[in-house]
Amino acid sequence: MGHVYKKIELVGSSTESIEDAIHTAIHRASETVRHLDWFEVKEVRGWIKDGKVQHFQVVLQVGFRLEGETQ
Repeated sequence: MGHVYKKIELVGSSTESIEDAIHTAIHRASETVRHLDWFEVKEVRGWIKDGKVQHFQVVLQVGFRLEGETQ
């Protein structure tokens, strides 16, 4: 039997790295959304100052199982 998922879009940011921006977004979402299963990176961008990357921003779609769905 197939599964049904809902997707939400998140934007994570970090001054450290793209990976940290992803972890930040997923960690925060996990505090309020149950059954997170997967993510997909849609966009990566950043902010530059004085020729150096200052901030990373990652747009993610995160999928989670609806209530009542089993693994």
